[in-house]
Formats: sequence, structure tokens, C-alpha cells
Amino acid sequence: MILIVGVTGVLGREAARQLLAAGYKVRGTTRNPAGAEDLKKMGVEVVHGDLIDPDTLKQACQGAEQVLYAAHSLLGTGKYSSEAVDDAGTRSLIDTAKAAGVKHFVYLSAKDASSSHPTDFFRTKVKIEDYLKASGLSYTILRPAAFMEHHVHNLLGATIPTTGKATIYGAGNNPNNFIAGVDIARFAVLALTDARLKNRSIDVGGPDNVTKNQVAEMYGRFSGKRPKVTHVPTGMMKVMSPILRPVQPVLSRLMSFSAWADTDDIRFDPANLLKEFPMTLTHVEDFIRAQVKN
Repeated sequence: MILIVGVTGVLGREAARQLLAAGYKVRGTTRNPAGAEDLKKMGVEVVHGDLIDPDTLKQACQGAEQVLYAAHSLLGTGKYSSEAVDDAGTRSLIDTAKAAGVKHFVYLSAKDASSSHPTDFFRTKVKIEDYLKASGLSYTILRPAAFMEHHVHNLLGATIPTTGKATIYGAGNNPNNFIAGVDIARFAVLALTDARLKNRSIDVGGPDNVTKNQVAEMYGRFSGKRPKVTHVPTGMMKVMSPILRPVQPVLSRLMSFSAWADTDDIRFDPANLLKEFPMTLTHVEDFIRAQVKN
């Protein structure tokens, strides 16, 4: 049995689909099982699971041989703040998985995560990486680039086909790397089924390094609309992020991340990755074309 924590997210759903197609038994946690009827029909054993509720984690881990951590609370507030879920809740899950006899734990971290990263979410990822390595569990740490579903579509291009407008946080000229959910799910399945990934940390990214302005242009081209883009200045985000942190931690986090993504070198070359694990990765242009058609 493979347990997917956060089965209703982009990665969780796709990993479940791929694992079921390969003949594996899949259990998935969600805070709202009623909203996962499609997964139940696919064959997933959907159970209630909440990273801030240790009792639900104990029940979910019983009988599981492997765990795929596909949850996050980047935008969480209140009792589901990032600190409560991504930090304390994830450490609780690791402890619970070990106590339940789980044999292998796959953790979704983030490319470029470091203890000195300007965004707290990325610093938390490194803390959990270290905690997992020290736990005694067999592990794989996947460190993906930004998901296309979130950072190409939801946060940037989704409004262009309908309104012709988009907001870019920063100048939008810095090349970014993005990966499609279907592709990171393929690596997650490999991490669960291929011994070559055991006790390794692996950076995973897509085949393209494109700017956010290029993303907006592609959405405009495929939708037949000339996008009107509003830019939020990077300098303003750097100033406002620490000011907003005490009262608007999520907005502060997004500003910090966006300023970093607009100025740092976050390109990725998948050549070595694909040499070891040959596959065809999704291009940003193909992803956008599919989103506009849908």
C-alpha cells in the first residue's frame, strides 16, 4: 500500500492515477474526503487526514509501506498556517510513518531551497529535508521547480484568454524554470518504485527556461488576445514583504518569493537528469496551448 498525503492536489491526483495504472494499491489523505469522489471511482482508498491532527495521521499510516508527501500550506492561514502544516505537521507525519513501520518516505521539497533563502517556505523545506534524513527512514527527496499549473497558469496566464489581462509580480524578464504536474508525478512514481532513487535528493525541472513576459505572450498568442500586463515592481515587493509579514504573512511570502524569482538565477538544465532517467518532459508552450484549448 502506498499512502499519498495530499491526494487531491496537482501532484497527488496525477501520482495516484499513474500508480493505479501500474497496478499499485493507493490510499490518499485529504481534509475533505467528500470532495474526492473522482479519486474513489479511480480506485483510491480515500481517508480523512489532517497534518495538524496526529490521530488521523496514525490511522492513515497503518498498513502503508511507502508514503508520498504531496501536501503543502503555502497559502495557509490561521491554524493551517505554513508553520503549523509544512513544519510541525510534516515532522509529525515523519515520526508517525516511522512508528507505523513505513519502509520508504518520498518528500516533495523545492528546487533552490536553502537555509538562507529569502522566503520562509523554502527555509522550512530544508529543515524538513534534514529532519527526514536524520529520522532513520529510507527516503527520496524530490526538489522540483515551480509547477506550471500554479505559476504559469493560475498565478499568471489564466485570466488572459477571458479578460485579456494579467498581473506579473516583477519585471518579468528573468528566465524561470517550470515543471508540469504530470512530469513531477512521474518522478514521484520512480521514487516509490525504483531503487536508484533510494536515499537521494534530486533536483527536478522542465525542459524550458522562460520569462514570465514570454508566458504572457504565449497565452495571448494561443488565445488570440493581445495581453494587457500590469507589473508589480520588484523593489516595492522587497520593501513591502517584511512590513506585511506580521499582518499578512501569505502576501508577504508571495512577494518575497516573487522578488527572488525575478532577480536570482533559477534556470535549470535537465540534461543530466534525463540521461539517468530518460523521458519526454512537457514544454511550457505545449502546456499553455492545452490550457487555452480547455
